Amino acid sequence: MEWLPIVAVVVVGLMVGVELSVAFVMNPIFNRLPTTAGIAARSDGARMLGRIMPFWYIGSTLLVVGTALAEPAATAPAWVAVALLLVSVVMSVALLVPINNRSKAWTPETVPSDWREQTSRWDRLHLVRLAVIVTAFVLVALAATR
Repeated sequence: MEWLPIVAVVVVGLMVGVELSVAFVMNPIFNRLPTTAGIAARSDGARMLGRIMPFWYIGSTLLVVGTALAEPAATAPAWVAVALLLVSVVMSVALLVPINNRSKAWTPETVPSDWREQTSRWDRLHLVRLAVIVTAFVLVALAATR
């Protein structure tokens, strides 16, 4: 099972990279686009990542659980990482997914009048979730080196 912590680091690290890209590259680009293009881009991103990320978050959590169980020396940081990843899943389901689900259906013709407030709220919550998963990633990397 020596491969498991390595796979956990890679999978969690890639997930963190995607979420960093969303926060600091994609959404800022979308925000600078003309309104209709920005709405369409966010809507498409919500649909695409909305299909992938649930599996990635749950899969990452399960890989870190496996690491915690398989590597006795890595138990403490791995279990803390599991707890943080579970916090990120709960945050996602309770706070981010409802906004994401609404934005998936937005078109320039159907976008609500408060769409900017909704996207700003999503962006702020995403930054909090990002801090949680970056911390989990650091702990997974620490666990993998023990």
